[in-house]
Amino acid sequence: MQKTVIVIAGPTASGKTATAIRIAQLFNTSVISADSRQCYKEISIGTAKPSPQELAAVPHYFINSHSIREEVNAGMYEKLALQYCEEIFATNDVAVMCGGTGLYIKAFAEGIDEMPEIPAAVRQSITNQYAEKGISWLQEELQRRDPDFYAGAEIHNPARLMRALEVLEATGQSISVFRTATKRQRDFRIIKIGLHLPKEILHDNINRRVDMMVSAGLVDEVRAVLAFRNHNALRTVGYTEIFNYLDGNLTLPQAIEDIKVHTRQYAKRQLTWFRKDPGYQWFDAREGEQIDAWLQQQMDT
Repeated sequence: MQKTVIVIAGPTASGKTATAIRIAQLFNTSVISADSRQCYKEISIGTAKPSPQELAAVPHYFINSHSIREEVNAGMYEKLALQYCEEIFATNDVAVMCGGTGLYIKAFAEGIDEMPEIPAAVRQSITNQYAEKGISWLQEELQRRDPDFYAGAEIHNPARLMRALEVLEATGQSISVFRTATKRQRDFRIIKIGLHLPKEILHDNINRRVDMMVSAGLVDEVRAVLAFRNHNALRTVGYTEIFNYLDGNLTLPQAIEDIKVHTRQYAKRQLTWFRKDPGYQWFDAREGEQIDAWLQQQMDT
């Protein structure tokens, strides 16, 4: 049988984890996470990590594998995920990859381009201006200067926006230019499944999940990583809003509402990203039997 990686992707709160675990059990294999934040040990609530029971159901890679003191990026992820595959393929023909970080999945499937070096002065200047003027300045600058990138960007992720602006300042070219290298060929097959849900169900899932995060102690989790607030993984939805609350800029109910709104917007951008790739076969996340039947058919060809 040809070595195969089954990718389960889609927006946040669409049911990826449950689907990936079911499929991994079907093939008696392991799951490689493709989430840029769940690898950090210190942040579990705001990243919607699989529960201890889910983690015990099948072996998982790239969850709780790093410390928030480290920076992990798509280039590192590509190398790590290929190593994880090698390990799984030593005893199994199938591996499952699951997550919503589109850039990580793309890096794994196609390789990732080398990014240009950014002069320290450029980086410092942008960091200072962001500290002074906030995320709206980053959004406005990129919308004006690089509208094509901005259209598909994670616009509530200052780290991604600052990176794009740094490349623009340092090279005079859009970061998109450096993301168009020749696709690398992998010596295994990749089957991609995209999960979606009707909008009202997805939004309901998101709202419920955010309320559960708050009940589970999200504020205390964010308080515990306050010293690392400039880390890429913490400049994201669920953390920036609580930092704002802890800074006294928002009430807690406002912060919670912001997390819900920003998560819904993020889910929409994730869908846009994944739908641009014609390689995905899309299913309603509730269609478990149809997914399994289609997958079996693919594995037999």
